[in-house]
Amino acid sequence: MSRLACALPWGLCISIGEILAAIAWFFLPGKRKKIAVDNIRMCLEVSEDEAKRTAKASTLQFGQILMEVLCFPELKKTMDKHVKVVGLEHLTNYINSPDREGKGAVIMTCHADNWELMGGAFAQNGIPLVGVAKKQKSEDADKFVNEQRTLIGMHITYRSGVREMYKMLDEGHFIGLIMDQDVGKVDGVVVKFFDRATNFVTGAASMSRFREVPIFPAFMHRNPDKTHTLEIFPPLCVEKTKDKREDIRNMTQKLATLIENHVRKYPEEWFWLHDRWKSMRVEFSPEEVENFNRELNCKPLEVF
Repeated sequence: MSRLACALPWGLCISIGEILAAIAWFFLPGKRKKIAVDNIRMCLEVSEDEAKRTAKASTLQFGQILMEVLCFPELKKTMDKHVKVVGLEHLTNYINSPDREGKGAVIMTCHADNWELMGGAFAQNGIPLVGVAKKQKSEDADKFVNEQRTLIGMHITYRSGVREMYKMLDEGHFIGLIMDQDVGKVDGVVVKFFDRATNFVTGAASMSRFREVPIFPAFMHRNPDKTHTLEIFPPLCVEKTKDKREDIRNMTQKLATLIENHVRKYPEEWFWLHDRWKSMRVEFSPEEVENFNRELNCKPLEVF
């Protein structure tokens, strides 16, 4: 499939991806569609019709994502034509800084636009990126996607490989973390996200505080001509006080706000199909959620 995609004209390749995505949307379970629509209605406070339109658009983009991943062998040769990088100097200035002491840094992003292509854009621009991946249920699928990631220049480690991440961070690599999915109660910290109390992963803040390295927020969005713009923001540093959990929570809140701002700007490119507030409904008691709502001045979770 990858060889065939690489052999096709680029416009035809993308059109095929869009057709495949439209077919997949038709067969997508109604429960999964409802999760996306409810998420959008609650977060963006739009009508049900607008929420359905946005949910469908955000799902259809996976056709282009699929074809771009299949075309990694060709995209690697012409990355600068497909991804415009804004703010790369923030990373290069850090790399060349005498205060760096050979350490790497954390790159924080979310599931918006083609995050797989984003990793390749970093790698092809000379950033020694380590992508932190979730192991796929299918061994063949897991092998394929990791081969594609490696082909385009990334090093891949699994979420369970925390020791390897810290080792590579000390050796000067940049750890890429996708921060927007729900986590279990014991693995996250509750912050404000779209005006709701939300359980958020703490990996970027924890790693930054423990190793005293900066976090570079970065987000990618799709342009009207089907190319992409990758924007890298100035580094953030976790304040290190005696209250470790509060230090981590404060930084995680900053990162959550940055993700929210990006999603509000490009709502059709975020992964709305994910049940983002599941742990708040299932793992936290109503009393705990109410306490968080008061503490963070949040709105209650809505049920449609």
